[in-house]
Amino acid sequence: MTYQPKSDFLQVMIARGFLADCTDYEGLDDALTAGIVPAYIGYDATAKSLHVGHLLNIMMLRWLQKTGHKPLTLMGGGTTKVGDPSFRADERPLLGPDQIDANIEGMKGVFAKYLQYGDGPSDALMLNNAEWLDDLNYLEFLRDIGRHFSVNRMLSFESVKSRLDREQSLSFLEFNYMILQAYDFLELNRRYGCLLQMGGSDQWGNIVNGIDLTRRVSDAHIFGLTSPLLTTSDGRKMGKSQGGAVWLNADMLSPYEFWQFWRNTTDADVGRFAKLYTELPVAECDRLGALQGSEINEAKVILANEVTALCHGREAAEAAHATAREVFERGGVGDDLPTLALPRAEADGGISVVQLIVRAGLAKSGKDAKRLIAEGGARMDDAPLSDAGLMLDSATLARPVKLSAGKKRHALVTIAP
Repeated sequence: MTYQPKSDFLQVMIARGFLADCTDYEGLDDALTAGIVPAYIGYDATAKSLHVGHLLNIMMLRWLQKTGHKPLTLMGGGTTKVGDPSFRADERPLLGPDQIDANIEGMKGVFAKYLQYGDGPSDALMLNNAEWLDDLNYLEFLRDIGRHFSVNRMLSFESVKSRLDREQSLSFLEFNYMILQAYDFLELNRRYGCLLQMGGSDQWGNIVNGIDLTRRVSDAHIFGLTSPLLTTSDGRKMGKSQGGAVWLNADMLSPYEFWQFWRNTTDADVGRFAKLYTELPVAECDRLGALQGSEINEAKVILANEVTALCHGREAAEAAHATAREVFERGGVGDDLPTLALPRAEADGGISVVQLIVRAGLAKSGKDAKRLIAEGGARMDDAPLSDAGLMLDSATLARPVKLSAGKKRHALVTIAP
């Protein structure tokens, strides 16, 4: 990146690693320095909570507001009825209006923690594209909007091309998604003066479509900016873990489990994630990322504390840290304690303590585990375990449970984030 921006927002995007590409660096930079720029990111309502994979672009909106501009969070009440086919192998399940509305309600709470909503010049707005998509007249839409789209060009976009190259079906319904998303940008520009759409780099084709449509229809000069699609240093998609998505809503993933996800960041990702997901100064992020040995574990705790404080509040972050410290320090065990992470579905169904002792490697068989309990050699959270029929469920495992066999062998059982 050779361009040296004047605007605070682009300086932050570049310095912290948010920027993958931009349609017009100088033009956007000029707009950002000339006045308040309204900018949007769209979120389809496919689940009741956003997950860690959305957190990078939520932080982009937060920095946009912190540097004096206006974030627009666009809920996809209309586009969710179609489903984004970008880089998917198959069609998304179609959701009904009631489920979409319930999902939007579940998602709204997260944004309020990161953005300030209101009527001020740089206050965020929460919008829903169902407002203009639900009542479209199909023939008018084809005539007024559809005529600006070249099928040849749409087929050349990587998100579509990759699906067709694998000879996987792409329905006409899905093919319309990119036209609807482009129309969103046109409507947001007309209604709210929106000048910028942001998103992951997989949305580049859709963003360019919106810019082109708006130029053709309104002769407006607008911009697109994308962020990199993140993977962890070991190649996993960011936001995914052994137990599935890392949700941002506390009722779908406890603050402790969320904290633990960040505490388990691989060494090589600490500095990069601190820049993207916290507001610590860049120099401090670089310092944390350069730490070695046991000191990198302290950096991971700082990362977990800062990210959790933004999402769930400082009090929840401190409580999660205290729980982790208590668990790891209880009985003098270190933070290399072996951990059994149960899939949430398994924990929800309930599991016997005998099974857990075996699966945690503290007994070779159920028979051995029962004998251990009968002879008084098993403990749970340092208290003697006497009931071999004890069942543990997700409520019990919301915080880690420590199992012990004798005085020297210990393991933690928790729910996989």
